[in-house]
Amino acid sequence: MPVIFVHGVPDTTRVWDKVRSRLARRDVIAIELPGFGTPRPAAFQPTKDGYVDWLLSRLAREPKPVDIVGHDWGALLVLRAISLRPELARTWVVGAAPLDPDYEWHKAAKLWQTPEVGERVMEATTPEALAAALTAAGVPADDAAITTKHFDATMKACILALYRSAVHVGSEWVEDLARIKSPGLVLWGENDPYAASRFGSRLAERTGARFVALPGCSHWWQLERPDEVARHLEVLWASAP
Repeated sequence: MPVIFVHGVPDTTRVWDKVRSRLARRDVIAIELPGFGTPRPAAFQPTKDGYVDWLLSRLAREPKPVDIVGHDWGALLVLRAISLRPELARTWVVGAAPLDPDYEWHKAAKLWQTPEVGERVMEATTPEALAAALTAAGVPADDAAITTKHFDATMKACILALYRSAVHVGSEWVEDLARIKSPGLVLWGENDPYAASRFGSRLAERTGARFVALPGCSHWWQLERPDEVARHLEVLWASAP
């Protein structure tokens, strides 16, 4: 029974390296979303539903059930996948991604969702500018510099298509959260600049999960608090049937 890690935007599998190195288990798989540090298949559509279908197909290659962990957009994809196929997950962990009809997208997301404006923003966003923005949002400087190495035209196009497909994702996907029955954990940085921790608390209430707010932590909790995150994961896995 492996544990599957799913990254978000604008990340790659490397965002999980610090946590993975602190885990006792070795059956760990960090999957690469198409277009994020990897090629985008010719027929692949980088929309919210396209990524969910891709994730379900990827999970079909693993023995069931799995433990699964998602951050940011990876969290949204995980929630949708196990809403549609609850039997896939023995346990699940998500965070830094509100799935709530009351959530209002953050400023950058709104720009990306606007045709022509999003393209201009992406064109103007250099790796150096992205690294500075990530550091300002709490990402350690070394990690921010490495993340931006994969911020290329393919990733930019995938981000635009993904966010434009998801303007109303909070209202479109929220009802199916009730189908999730396996033990879950919602991790949230108390200082997350993109979504207040109350959205994490509400997500936990809707799914029957345990909620953990990380004091003094921003959006990228796996980079900021890898030791603490690893402990929370192992506690959940040890308590699962």
